[in-house]
Formats: sequence, C-alpha cells, structure tokens
Amino acid sequence: MDVPPRSLRHAGMAVQVWPDAEIACRVAGDLIITSIRAAEAQRRRAVLGLATGSTPERVYAHLVRQYRTGGVSFRNVITYNLDEYYPISPVDPRSYRAYMHRHLFSQVDLEPNRAHVLDGTVPEAFVAGLAAAFDRWIEADGGLDLQLLGIGRNGHIGFNEPSDLTVAEALRLPTRLVELHPTTRADAARDFGGADQVIARALTLGIAPILAARSIVILATGAPKAEAVAAALTGPMTAALPASLLQSVAGKVTWILDEPAASGLNGPWSVVRGDQDRVRGAAH
Repeated sequence: MDVPPRSLRHAGMAVQVWPDAEIACRVAGDLIITSIRAAEAQRRRAVLGLATGSTPERVYAHLVRQYRTGGVSFRNVITYNLDEYYPISPVDPRSYRAYMHRHLFSQVDLEPNRAHVLDGTVPEAFVAGLAAAFDRWIEADGGLDLQLLGIGRNGHIGFNEPSDLTVAEALRLPTRLVELHPTTRADAARDFGGADQVIARALTLGIAPILAARSIVILATGAPKAEAVAAALTGPMTAALPASLLQSVAGKVTWILDEPAASGLNGPWSVVRGDQDRVRGAAH
C-alpha cells in the first residue's frame, strides 16, 4: 500500500514528511537512484555529493539492496563526500572514508578512483590547495547532479558551522578547513569516546559548491533535529543557521523528513500528487 507524504512548499522549497525514518530514508535513496538514471541518460555519468552520519546509513543500506537486486548500478557514478575530520587516517574506523567504505563503496560497483573523500592526512601547509583542488575536480566532472545533506542540531550542513558572516559572505564559502562547533563535537562524542576526544577540526565542502548542485536532498529524522529544521525552513536566511542558506536556491531543494523531525513545523499540509507519484513504491 502506498503511504503518501504530507507535503508543502515553504520558502519555495519542497517538503515531504513521511511516517517514520525508515520510509524517509528509502525515499531519499530512491531520489538518488532517479538522479543517477537521469544523469546517465543525459551525459552517460552521474556525479553525486554524499553525506555521512547516522541518518544516511539507512539510505546507503537501501542503495546496496537495490544494487544487489539489479535496481541500480554505480559503474557510471562519481562521488564526492561532504567532509572529513582533520587530521585523521583513512583507515581509522572513525574517519568518513572508512564510514563510506563500510556502508557503500565496498558493497557496490563504484570504481575506487571515482569515490572522492577529502584527505585527512595531507600536510597542513597544503590543506588550502587540497580544498581548492576538490572544488575544481567537481567542476571538471560537470558539477554535482545531486547533493545529499543532513542537518546538525545547530543547523550545520556538511561541517559548515554557524558563524557571524553576512549572508553574502556565507554563500561564497569554498571548501576549506574549519573548527568544529561545540554542539557538533558533543554530538560526535559517542564515536570518539567523549566530547573531549573528538577531533576539533574538519575539512568541509563549502556552501558555494553545495548550492551549485543541480538538485539538493536534505534528510532529517528524529525529534532532536526538529528545532533546526523549523528554523531553516521558516526563519530568515542567516549564516548563524547554515541550513537556512538553502533558501537561496529554493527551487532545487527537497526536504525529506520523518514526523518527529517535522514536529516544529506548522502550516497547511496537503498530499501533493506529483510528490506521491515520484516516490511511488518507496514506502513499500
């Protein structure tokens, strides 16, 4: 039985609210598959921006299941990950390179030289050069067809943390090395054995290359994300809440939420037929 989402558009962005996190993650995964197919048909390859964290794990599990049953191939896919701790070894199980290897790269037919994650081992004197090169690689590959995002409790996307920059300055931010916000470090404490053990810096794809993607899917599940989701969707654009900057490219952004993550939103909800048809079967 199809389970249609509650849907609306807010600040020009499409918002879908699904009954639970499992369905929401399958829907996000199916949007990625649709993007792969469309890009292959147009240019014979797809370029994906990928996220990490606990929420996307279900997305990658769905993609792996679809790959194993013939529903998708990654032979013509190129990937760029959002972020990586710095400094960190790629074989450290807490690294995002290791995360992606566990959850996706090692389980599908993605060529190793097409799976790009920022390098947490580069000497610090060369970090700026690495970051600039990462942005150039994305451009050389034709830009991102789809960027998958999560949202931090403080509203960060990637590791673009809250700041006092103007909106214009924030929109121009490139890929770079950043200091992690205390909330971000607290949320990573379980993985590192305590907040004081969390690596304090990270490499992150910038706001500018994120917003340049042809489509953006932002996925949020769970009540702890509700406040940030509501602020990003209903508040003004501000660098103090980086996810709110998605309003600047509203027409290409789709929010995929479960009911707890959407609990801070109020408004006239409706079943939007186009949304239901696009993800028909994802809720099975």
